[in-house]
Amino acid sequence: MTDDADAGDPEVPADPEHESEIPEDHPRYQSLLTRHRIEHGVDLGITSKQGLIAEGRGEAFDYLLGEETLPSADEAARVAAAHLLLADHPVLSVNGNVAALVPGEIVALAAATGADVEVNLFNRTPERMEAIAEHLRDHGASEVKGLTADGRIPGLSHERAKVDADGIGDADVVVVPLEDGDRAEALGAMGKTEIVIDLNPMSRSAQVAAVPIVDNIIRAVPNITRHAEDLADASDEELRAIVEAFDPEAALEEAERAIRQGELD
Repeated sequence: MTDDADAGDPEVPADPEHESEIPEDHPRYQSLLTRHRIEHGVDLGITSKQGLIAEGRGEAFDYLLGEETLPSADEAARVAAAHLLLADHPVLSVNGNVAALVPGEIVALAAATGADVEVNLFNRTPERMEAIAEHLRDHGASEVKGLTADGRIPGLSHERAKVDADGIGDADVVVVPLEDGDRAEALGAMGKTEIVIDLNPMSRSAQVAAVPIVDNIIRAVPNITRHAEDLADASDEELRAIVEAFDPEAALEEAERAIRQGELD
């Protein structure tokens, strides 16, 4: 696998201070942009060092997918939008990588669907929780949940079990991007409808999701928002028909097939 940036592309700063320094016409622009945002997130205290590893793993799968949204992922994003619009209490769960990569996009999705935004971390500290909440507020969030942590997800012993009782604890539909498999299973056991964004179709999170979206989060979140805006005037009957027609196993199979059979540039 050859990476122009890693090969020392003179057009890309080795350590850009701002993402605007990355040329948008660079063939690896999207990859370079996500790396910069994760690195910057570490500097801001938003993203953990483990998040750098997770981003690298995801980027490898995105490369195998051709760094594009598959038709099945676009369909899953539309189904996700329908679920969120039908929900009584939708919540968007945000971890450090999500906050670093798509803070404004998360706020836009919340606005389009009436969803709450809640911070939830594995490596949880009060300072990091507040840093992420403030980062989301800086990008337009009017309210950020997760700091109260007066509820728990049964069956989990680590910090990700902590939730707000009136947030994820009370939610019927939860978007859980870049999720841990055990927490994904635990949320499903609580009877919540899970929408998972994960570039690995074979991950436990994607396998247990009601709606697995196998796509890069920087494409998937705006895509869900676009579909939600397009479906804003749809009836509940129309939205339910979209939800009921979706086959998560078929979506996962198409993504895995694309990874196994795709041609690399």
